[in-house]
Amino acid sequence: MGFKLDDRKLEEVFLSSEQVFEGKLINVEHWQVRLPNGDRALREVVKHRGAAAVVPLDDAGNVTLVRQHRIAVGRFTWEIPAGKLDHAGEDMMECAVRELEEETGLRAEHFRLLTVLDTTPGFCNEQIGIYLATGLSQHSSHTDEDEFLSAASIPLSEAVDLVMSGEIHDSKTAVGLLMAWNLRNRLAAAPFDRPSAIQRSKGAFSSQAPR
Repeated sequence: MGFKLDDRKLEEVFLSSEQVFEGKLINVEHWQVRLPNGDRALREVVKHRGAAAVVPLDDAGNVTLVRQHRIAVGRFTWEIPAGKLDHAGEDMMECAVRELEEETGLRAEHFRLLTVLDTTPGFCNEQIGIYLATGLSQHSSHTDEDEFLSAASIPLSEAVDLVMSGEIHDSKTAVGLLMAWNLRNRLAAAPFDRPSAIQRSKGAFSSQAPR
């Protein structure tokens, strides 16, 4: 950025935590924090082990999306293939490779990290690694027993139109498609060291509180 702010005036300091719910997918904790003005506050924090998502782009410029019903929001969604990490600390790219084949039957020769997305930083520590997958080949899909979805390929440009028109609501999908579109159409742009930037971001967070 071309400007600097004094983040010390904004920083909340982690003091203590208490787990109030333990689930298969998430845990919920109450955090005591000290505010920038010295007061204390309670934060409700959802702990999630993380996930990975993939933008599968073929040589013709088509992207594969999956269609499924998301009961929490009460709608059918178009999404890029994605899934949660099998365990805390699992390599995000390993997860991306697995989920791509499970949901679409696709394998890729090349994976490129686009970004690591904080999905809802206001109350949850979930991060999703979003990858661009190229050099695709078709194999057999094998979804989990409780997963029901369909896959379809459309031009990346049409998928971006669905994002811009509001027909795609899913945040990871919107970010992944727009970043893939930008990368595909701006190859001459100034290079940006995404992995280093991502690690700096993680380090800044982990120095304050446990993940």
